[in-house]
Amino acid sequence: MPTLLQLLRDDPLVTLGLLAVMLLFSLAITLPLICGKLYLVYFLLTLPLRRNERARLFLDLLELGIKDGHSPERAIVNAARSRDGMLGGKFHLLAKHLETGMKLSIGLELVPELLPRPVAAMLRAGEQLGDVRQVIPACRQLLRDGHSQVRGALNYLLVLWFCATPVIIAVPLLLRVKVMPQFVTVFEGMGINSSLPGFTKTVFEASYWFTLVAVVLMGLAWLALLCYVGGPRLLRHINDVFPGLPDAINYRLPWRRNRLRRNFSAMLSVLLDAGLPEPEAVRLAAESTANRTLANRAALVRKRLADGIALPEALKVLDDAGELHWRLANARPALGGFRRALAGWLEALDAKAFQQEQTAAQVATTSLVLLNGLIVAGFVFAIYIALFNLIQEASLW
Repeated sequence: MPTLLQLLRDDPLVTLGLLAVMLLFSLAITLPLICGKLYLVYFLLTLPLRRNERARLFLDLLELGIKDGHSPERAIVNAARSRDGMLGGKFHLLAKHLETGMKLSIGLELVPELLPRPVAAMLRAGEQLGDVRQVIPACRQLLRDGHSQVRGALNYLLVLWFCATPVIIAVPLLLRVKVMPQFVTVFEGMGINSSLPGFTKTVFEASYWFTLVAVVLMGLAWLALLCYVGGPRLLRHINDVFPGLPDAINYRLPWRRNRLRRNFSAMLSVLLDAGLPEPEAVRLAAESTANRTLANRAALVRKRLADGIALPEALKVLDDAGELHWRLANARPALGGFRRALAGWLEALDAKAFQQEQTAAQVATTSLVLLNGLIVAGFVFAIYIALFNLIQEASLW
């Protein structure tokens, strides 16, 4: 009876059939893994968009309920009675709190994961204003920021894929532990009074610093990924441990600072058009940004207002370019009020923040890729010089 090896050797069809079975078996194992990895990347990459989509759905339901003549609390409770699973468990938990007679602002504090912090803060300001519907346009404008975050994250994903991997750390260590001793042994074994070239020795001896730089860069890249995936919940936990640190970092990032100014200005125009006193409007507008650093600066504005300084002049501590000062100084209620006067300012801040965020992402990824390429090129050139000198010494010997 012929064995399997004889069949494979004598019958090509059996060989092809076995190869086909092996290929299908490999695909059955690897294809789900590849699809799972791709879906994980997609899932993590689009997290901000899904968070904002849930918040946008919440605002739509809230606005529809208010238009029907219901209070904000009753609008949420009525929507939850549909038992639609698309609303999510957090939405139904909020509705359960509101059914007990709780105010919307207090319910949002008990369910902080439902909405982004600035959106919840704006809704609280609208509740104090007495008309939540007036702040909903500002909330929707804030939710558009997710598109810019995802576009920036695509650039960082390239860095994580090509640069921030353990291989970047392993290469300098391998060269230092394995390659350099081998070169030294070869040079010494030739019996020639020669040593490694100066550039090669410098590069190999500095491999410790290259490794350290690679570790730092990889740590920063993965920390950025962790913050991106963790989102508002992680920032809230960090803020509990280090109060005010996330807010200070956000205010120092140019694009985040412009968006904070946009949110502040949008809420300030709504509150001023509603007839609130200027100090109270500044306080509520600052609280609606959910940023302590900007709130502290707004406290300086209120102090200047108490000293008798006009609002446009007092707001200079929040406006480096002076455009907010100019627009408020020239706003006229008869021409549409503060909201219309600041519309161009808000659009300019939004566009500038988008440009700054994309520029920062492009510069960061390009710099990291170039730095990684320079490190690799340095090692390759160092090895090439050593080999060239070795061949030259051997020919002379």
